[in-house]
Amino acid sequence: MKKTFATLMAVLACACAMYAGPKDAPRFINIVNFVRQTEPRIGDGMEEELYRCTANQLSLLNKYGLKGTFLLQYDAMIDPRYQYLLKVRLREGSEIGAWWEITQPHVEAAGLQWRGAYPWDWHANVGFSTGYSQEERKVLVDVYMEKFREIFGYYPKSVGSWYIDAFTLDYMQREYGIEASCMCRDQYGTDGYTLWGGYWNQAYYPSKVNAFMPAQTEDGQIPVPVFRMLGSDPVYQYDNGIGSQMQGVVTLEPVGAGNGMGGSVPGWVDWYLEMMAKGECLAFNYIQAGQENSFMWDRMREGYEYQIPAIRKMIDEGLLVEATLSECGRWFRDNFKLTPATSVVAGDDFLKSAKRSIWYDSRFYRANLFWDGADFRFRDIHFFDERKKSDYYDRAGTTTDCRFTTLPLVDGYLWSSKDVSAGLRVVSEGKALAIADPKVIRRGKSTLVIKGRTLVGRIRIVLKEDRIVVGIPFSKGKWELALNTAPAASLPFGALSPKAMEASEYGFAYSVRLIKGRFAQSGDCVWKVLPSCGRVVFDTVQTR
Repeated sequence: MKKTFATLMAVLACACAMYAGPKDAPRFINIVNFVRQTEPRIGDGMEEELYRCTANQLSLLNKYGLKGTFLLQYDAMIDPRYQYLLKVRLREGSEIGAWWEITQPHVEAAGLQWRGAYPWDWHANVGFSTGYSQEERKVLVDVYMEKFREIFGYYPKSVGSWYIDAFTLDYMQREYGIEASCMCRDQYGTDGYTLWGGYWNQAYYPSKVNAFMPAQTEDGQIPVPVFRMLGSDPVYQYDNGIGSQMQGVVTLEPVGAGNGMGGSVPGWVDWYLEMMAKGECLAFNYIQAGQENSFMWDRMREGYEYQIPAIRKMIDEGLLVEATLSECGRWFRDNFKLTPATSVVAGDDFLKSAKRSIWYDSRFYRANLFWDGADFRFRDIHFFDERKKSDYYDRAGTTTDCRFTTLPLVDGYLWSSKDVSAGLRVVSEGKALAIADPKVIRRGKSTLVIKGRTLVGRIRIVLKEDRIVVGIPFSKGKWELALNTAPAASLPFGALSPKAMEASEYGFAYSVRLIKGRFAQSGDCVWKVLPSCGRVVFDTVQTR
């Protein structure tokens, strides 16, 4: 392992020298395939089809000389076919880890009673650790880890899941030395799982009481980076499904082809990989390729067979750095004591429809700046607070769905309708200002500056680790920031004063404070902020 890690560092040194972007911002790619042994929705021949899919994934990685991360659900781990496949055919440098969905064999090996309708039941109260008490979670971890070591001779270093609870992740780290984890991208309602408002891409150190919430302090964090999975389109994924109860999917998953975009569409794959490899970013960029075997080989084959050689080519060109999930985890811990600021910048969109999107994340907040032709808005701003305990931290979830959220200031998905696009806009004389010719500039390790032109002067938006600054210092007219939402939107806001606004998300109170500018109420918007000396500055820190 020491030799493998040294090799990774050497590759990083070489690859970073070839980037057009900052030399200390590598662009990692993980190929993560998670493996189930059973899928009750498939029917006859299900186990053979699942195995065939994983075997074909592994063969394709071997063909192109790529290492992968294979995460095993308990039922697959105890299947001799998967054991032989991964022990004998897995490429050197690849990784075997844990996929943390709970199955009947796992529960019964732990001496617990299975409550599911099938041997693997995807509903939240039985198929995920959130459906079990803390003592049951510990037993489930112990049983899995000892069986894994019995089979492979060591404890796994990576664990992944659509979502995982903080108690389980912390226990895995303290007792078994887990070094990296991965969790599903943001989604609303998909399969009954809502993960909304989190650290949008790359990775973060989670709160000790909420694995979805980035921590702000070393004392409050679990020292295991959680990487966001599945490669969301930074332009189109967010708005997909507005007005419905479930968000659509535009991701790198090889089965994806919604609205002519996604991981099975060659042109979209090329656009996405190019954007992630060459777009301006801060600390690092991160792509997760691969697919769960439950989608079956025949469905994913076309997309998978296109992506793997494309990834190989970009690695050979020095544009991407190949690594396993645990290697990324170790690199992250070696470089960051606290969650860093990161960004994803899409200077255009795949459909060439004049859309642009900038995502910025720090340990205090996330923000999305969005252009739809002439319409510019902050499409999303969510604050983070490590003190917000998850509903599932110390009690088992009893419902078939789950919910993880952070603290909204702007929510362009939930507060929009098919007719109204919610957002925080720069307004002059009641009309939203377009921002033309935007330029994105990196300042230091954690600051992104966006400059552009408006009808009233040159605008400068600064995204810093602990604040958001909007300024038109030499304005030729009055301007302000205004939040507009759909009329029926359910909003969290309470008492408003010139320098602060109170809010509450699912019973957790938080504040929105201004360093410069002042809040005001208005009949034509939810609230607005008037600048002071040509600037508005939001304080994004909840724990000062």
